[in-house]
Amino acid sequence: MKDAKNLRREVRILLYVFVAGLIVSGITAFPIHTGLTYAHDQIVYFKLDNGLSRWIETVYQGITEVDSKYPFIAYGTDWLAFAHLILAVLFAGIIKDPVRNIWVLKFGLISCAAVFPLAFIAGAVRGIPFFWQLIDCSFGLLGGIILWMCYSRVKKLESTF
Repeated sequence: MKDAKNLRREVRILLYVFVAGLIVSGITAFPIHTGLTYAHDQIVYFKLDNGLSRWIETVYQGITEVDSKYPFIAYGTDWLAFAHLILAVLFAGIIKDPVRNIWVLKFGLISCAAVFPLAFIAGAVRGIPFFWQLIDCSFGLLGGIILWMCYSRVKKLESTF
């Protein structure tokens, strides 16, 4: 069995990857119009025409129109970004003391599992293409794998006490 020091190190590395993903997801949600404008410009420049490029164009047009008439709507994505950053802070406790704060991993695993019904139910209601729903689900899947790897190591670590 791995010793406690190695298990703690592995948990920290996995959590740093997970937290980095939350931070990147959060930060990139703030400039949503800027990012979509860049994607739109690339689609036009390279003359792309496929399902993904058409969907990005649709989203770009929608965000552009909403931003021009109702810029306050973007405040919702600002809160989405903020939530990602705050959730990243939540994981600091488990990085510091994994055994005592294992509940954070359980919370994270539940949250990752909850991505699936949200993506499929809200995605269908909102007219989000199925391939994009799968992309959204991939975040829950990848996050869940990382957190499950952490959870199993913390349970091993717990047994060393």
